[in-house]
Amino acid sequence: MAQSTPIEGTVDQQLPKQDDIVIALPDGSRRRYGRPVTGAEIAADIGAGLANAALAIRVDGTMRDLAAVVDHDASVAVVTRQDPDALPLLRHDAAHVMAEAVQELYPDTQVTIGPAIENGFYYDFARPEPFTPDDLARIEDRMREIVDRDEAIVREVWEREVAIDHFKNIGEHYKAQIIADIPEGEPISIYRQGQWLDLCTGPHLPSTGKLGKAFKLMKVAGAYWRGDSRNEMLQRIYGTAWADAKQLKAYLRMLEEAERRDHRRLGREMGLFHVQEEAAGSVFWHPKGWTLYRLLQSYMRTRLEHAGYVEVNTPQLVDRSLWERSGHWEKFREHMFTAEAEEKMLALKPMNCPGHVQIFRHGVKSYRDLPLRMAEFGACHRNEPSGALHGLMRVRAFVQDDAHIFCTEDQVSSETAAFCALLQSVYRDLGFADVVVKFADRPDKRAGTDETWDRAEKALTEATAAAGLTTIPNPGEGAFYGPKLEFVLRDAIGRDWQLGTLQVDFVLPERLDAVYVGEDGQRHRPVMLHRAILGSFERFIGVLIEHHAGRFPLWLAPVQVVVAPITNDADAYAREVHAALSGAGLRVELDLRNEKINYKVREHSLAKVPVIAVVGAKEAAAGTVALRCLGGAQQEILALEQAVATLKAQSAAPQPG
Repeated sequence: MAQSTPIEGTVDQQLPKQDDIVIALPDGSRRRYGRPVTGAEIAADIGAGLANAALAIRVDGTMRDLAAVVDHDASVAVVTRQDPDALPLLRHDAAHVMAEAVQELYPDTQVTIGPAIENGFYYDFARPEPFTPDDLARIEDRMREIVDRDEAIVREVWEREVAIDHFKNIGEHYKAQIIADIPEGEPISIYRQGQWLDLCTGPHLPSTGKLGKAFKLMKVAGAYWRGDSRNEMLQRIYGTAWADAKQLKAYLRMLEEAERRDHRRLGREMGLFHVQEEAAGSVFWHPKGWTLYRLLQSYMRTRLEHAGYVEVNTPQLVDRSLWERSGHWEKFREHMFTAEAEEKMLALKPMNCPGHVQIFRHGVKSYRDLPLRMAEFGACHRNEPSGALHGLMRVRAFVQDDAHIFCTEDQVSSETAAFCALLQSVYRDLGFADVVVKFADRPDKRAGTDETWDRAEKALTEATAAAGLTTIPNPGEGAFYGPKLEFVLRDAIGRDWQLGTLQVDFVLPERLDAVYVGEDGQRHRPVMLHRAILGSFERFIGVLIEHHAGRFPLWLAPVQVVVAPITNDADAYAREVHAALSGAGLRVELDLRNEKINYKVREHSLAKVPVIAVVGAKEAAAGTVALRCLGGAQQEILALEQAVATLKAQSAAPQPG
C-alpha cells in the first residue's frame, strides 16, 4: 500500500513536497503520495472497510476503474454500492457477465454490444437458434456461478491489428468490425474477465464477485445490427440489475403494478380505444375514449385562452421547399411521410412550428403585437419504425398541444415564468405533483452559429432563474435549433415521463425571415419559444390512464355515473334518476339489463366508472339513491335532489385561477 500523510486544513501547517501527488477527498481532506497511486490503494489508505466496499473511483468527476492509476493532483471519490453512480456500473458489468454466461452455454454465439440502460442492461447476440425462456433461466443460473467465481476483471490495451485478428480468429466478426471502425489513434481497450475477453471502454468492477446477485433476465427481443433495418437481425436479451435484493424486489413489484395499469389493457377493458395492423401507429378512438380526448382538449383550450393564447390551424400537407428552408428536411427527412402531386413533393407535417411562422409573417407585426402566443392542436405524422410503436405511447399520427410564443429577447424571462406557472398548474389539476425540470443544451448536430447558441442558452438560463426553477443538466440533448427545458413527471408508481418542453429558438425566425417593427422603427427578429405541456394528446392520455390506473378524477371520467336498478320493478324510477343527473350536465348511463345487481356493480367497477347509483323499490318509494363510489366499501344514501347537487359540484372541471 502506498504511504500517505493527511494534509491538515491550511497549507501553512504542512506543505506537500514539490513532486507529491495531492488527492482531494469528498470530505474536504487531502492526502499526498510520493508516486502515482491506484484507486484501490487510495481506498485502502482511507480504511479497510472502504477498500472492501470499493467498486470504482471518480477522478475529477470521471468514473474510472478501481485499478486506474492517478498520476496527478486530483479530486477523487471512491464509489461504493450506495453511490448513485454505482448502478450504471453494476448494470454494465451484469451485461458482460451475461455475455460470458451465454458464450459458455452456447459457444456458437457471437457477442456484439451490451450497454447499461435505464433500470437495467441488454446485450445483442448473433445466434442461429432463438433463445427460449428456459434458456434465460439457464443463463441466469450461470451468471450466478460466474459471480461466485469472483473472476478478476482487468483492462488491457491492444494493438488495433492484433485485436482485429484475435476476434476474427475466434469467430467474433461483429467485434472485429467494431474495432476496425474505431478512429485511428484511439486506444483499443479490452477487458479480461477470467478467461473471457470483450472490447469495452469501461469502467468496470474489479471482479465479478462485486456484482452481487440482485439481477434478473427479463425478455428476448429482436434488434437489427447497429439499429439499421438493412442489417441482419440479432437477439437482444434484456435484464435488470440493482445494488441489492431489496431494490430488485421493489422494481419487480413496480413492474407487476405497471402491468396491472397497462394503458392498452385498461383501454380495452374500459372501451376507450384500439389499434390494429391496417393503421399501424394510428388510434381508433371509441366513444368513451373520444369523450376523454375531447374533455382533455376542452380543458386545455380553456387554460390557453385564459393565459392569452390565440388558437390557429395550419395545413398538414406542405411543400418540401418550406421544410428545406426551415432545416427540417435535412434533419428529419427520414421521419416524414411524403406524397407527390403535380410534380411537387409534399410532406405531412411532423411538427407545427414552420406553419406558425408563416402566420406570423402574414402582415406587418409591431413590437406592440408581442408577445404573440399562438396555439394549435396540430395533427402531426412521423414515420416511426413499426417495431417502436407501442399503444398510445409511441404512434405515427398524433396531435400536439403545441404553441409558439413570438416575443422580444427582453420578454423571454417573463414568458418563461408565465409558461412554467401554467404548466405546473395544469399538471396539478391532472393529478401530477412530482415534476423535475431538466436543462438540455446544444447537441452535436444543430442549426445556427455558436454565438447564436450562446445567446439562446444565456437567455434560457436567465429565464429559468427568474422563474425560480431548479434544473438538472441534460448535456447535449437540446433541440437542433435551440436549448430547451424538459419537464419530467413522476407517476403514481415512480416512473418518469418526459412530456412538457420549452425551447428557446433564435434560429428558425432567421431561417424563415420572421420580423417585427421595433419601437425604433427598424426590423427585428423575434425570439420564438416552442412550448408544449402535454406533449401529444395520445401519449399523455396513455400516461394519464396508467397514472390513475383508469380511475380518472370525476370531472375527467368519460362516464361519470351509471344508474343501476336492483330489479326491473325500479326501472321507471331509474329512468327518472338518469334524467335528473343527465339534466344537470353529468355523463350518465342507464343499465336496465336483467342481471343481478352484484354483477352490474362488478362489471362497472371493472370499467372504472367512478359512481354507481343503485336504486330499488325502497329508493323509489323514498325518492333517494344509493351511491357507491369506485373503490369504496360503503354506499351513501342521499335524496335524489341532494345526490344531483353533490355530484354536479364534484364533477366540475378545474377552472383557471
